[in-house]
Amino acid sequence: MTRTPFRSVFISDVHLGLADCQARYLLGFLRSMQCERLYLVGDIVDFENMAARPYWHADHSAVVAEILAIAARGTKVVYIPGNHDANVRLFAGQRIGGVEIALAAVHVGADGRRYRVSHGDEFDGEHDAPPWLLRLGDALQNVVCSGSRRVNMLRRRFGLGYVPLSIRIKQAIARARRFIEDFESRVAEDARRAGFDGHICGHIHYGRIADRDGVLYVNDGDWVEHCTALVEHADGALELLHWTGRPQSLALNPAQDLPPQALPAAA
Repeated sequence: MTRTPFRSVFISDVHLGLADCQARYLLGFLRSMQCERLYLVGDIVDFENMAARPYWHADHSAVVAEILAIAARGTKVVYIPGNHDANVRLFAGQRIGGVEIALAAVHVGADGRRYRVSHGDEFDGEHDAPPWLLRLGDALQNVVCSGSRRVNMLRRRFGLGYVPLSIRIKQAIARARRFIEDFESRVAEDARRAGFDGHICGHIHYGRIADRDGVLYVNDGDWVEHCTALVEHADGALELLHWTGRPQSLALNPAQDLPPQALPAAA
């Protein structure tokens, strides 16, 4: 099978061990591409969910096996744990199965731009909501994901494509939009202070490429709701791809000094 070549690929928020994880779509994407560098940008395995509601599907094992196979073929694989797989942070600095474990990374693009890469949960801090509101948000998220799973099962039966319902909900709720906007601002400002050209993260399940006053904010999205990955082309251009059996471009930031597009994670 011919694989699409990329210089680098970034994926996050896979949540293996969660019933709503779109592992089969991710597996298809991983088998469709090859790259020099693969960054796993946190919440790859949802140990937090499995502690409360044990779940594991054969497709989840297949994803792990494919990642290890990618590393064995010579791709540099860096695993940056997030808040749902935080216990993996104990192994930072070690290599397991050919996969490097790190708390964060610096990625230098083919065009020379320097990006900080981290999961993004470190930007919650004092902006966290009260514990009761977080629990309510988790419960509502589970309801939305469960409804999305059922709707998409019906759509598949009728030969229709995948629809990420949650993105429509996030776009419709003003508070959710403000939360995303505030998060982007904090991430970009931190990158600016640290002297980076941009920051690549995940965490909030909202894929995006946006110029924030000269600093590039990049979020690779997730594989629970939106099935998105960030790819870097040979010239350093970054592109956000949606994958549910075939690639669909959502946003492109050219390697040249052109203003990047800023599009939602799904149309």
